[in-house]
Amino acid sequence: MKIQPARADGFIAKPDAKVRAVLIYGPDAGLVRERMNALTRSIAGSVDDPFRVSEFSADVLKEDPARLRDEAASMALTGGRRVVRIRDVAETQGAVFSEWLENPIGDALVIVTAGDLSPRSKVRTAFEESDEAAALACYLDDDEAVGRVVRETLKAAGLSISGDALDWLIDHLGGDRELSRRELEKLVMYMGPKGDAGGAGRTVSEDDVLACVGDTAAFDLDGLIYAMADGDQASMQRTFARLTAEGTSPIGILTAAARHLVRLHEIRGKVADGRNVDSAMMSLRPPVFFKFKGRFQAQANRWTEVLLARGLTVLTDAELQAKSTDMPAEAITERALIQIAQAARGAGRR
Repeated sequence: MKIQPARADGFIAKPDAKVRAVLIYGPDAGLVRERMNALTRSIAGSVDDPFRVSEFSADVLKEDPARLRDEAASMALTGGRRVVRIRDVAETQGAVFSEWLENPIGDALVIVTAGDLSPRSKVRTAFEESDEAAALACYLDDDEAVGRVVRETLKAAGLSISGDALDWLIDHLGGDRELSRRELEKLVMYMGPKGDAGGAGRTVSEDDVLACVGDTAAFDLDGLIYAMADGDQASMQRTFARLTAEGTSPIGILTAAARHLVRLHEIRGKVADGRNVDSAMMSLRPPVFFKFKGRFQAQANRWTEVLLARGLTVLTDAELQAKSTDMPAEAITERALIQIAQAARGAGRR
């Protein structure tokens, strides 16, 4: 069966007793790990109890398919239900799970993790069509989900957050749940422990966010995007080289660049309807971060809807090439960004 996103947290906290196996998959690897660990704790109480938790790679099943049945049937020496965790299952490994689910021996809960799987994946089919299994997708967090994670994490630490600071975090943390939590943990530590009078009860401000999170790759990414849309090719390329050297995803950079152009396009559309740039900017959600308002306004005045549409086409084509060809994604991305920067210089001369 499929577990709908709205039911995910409830299912993980209290899984259906008849479910013998759970597939947790999707492009958000951080959320996959988080949910795997949470589900493990719900059953075994811990993720590192050697008597109740067994873990191995899906590659093991290629050599020894019987390992699944043996592990699921094993009893915990200390009592209690066991958890068997199988990592990194491939699209084509559905048969071994289909066969086991026809007659699942043992009491253990089998947790299977995978990356992004197509709807026709044999693995997904095996779990979604079985009454004794469940499939749970983990997609990258949207703005609403990021905001919820921020508020819940800070509330647990006795902290609140200003609107502008929350908007900045939503716009910069990205969709990977694990990376978001790491940055939020840093922010909580910066604000002080929960029992500290200087920490608990305080409101996280824009300055707090910048002091703690602002020196990360997410903030550097803003510099790259604004340099691109300013037409400052040299600065853009220097920042791009630093970000990719530090491990920032080229696809993530393309996504951020496209989001920036979409926001500029939204402003130009409202200007075409008779509004001025200042008024149009005030309606953006999330709003433009205060440190970049002047540059954003200048870009909105300089770029045209036609040029922005062309720029978005360049970025879309680059993302498609990066995902579907053998060419280095870094080279494809940098070339697209250079094209946008050159277009920005042309926009300034119109």
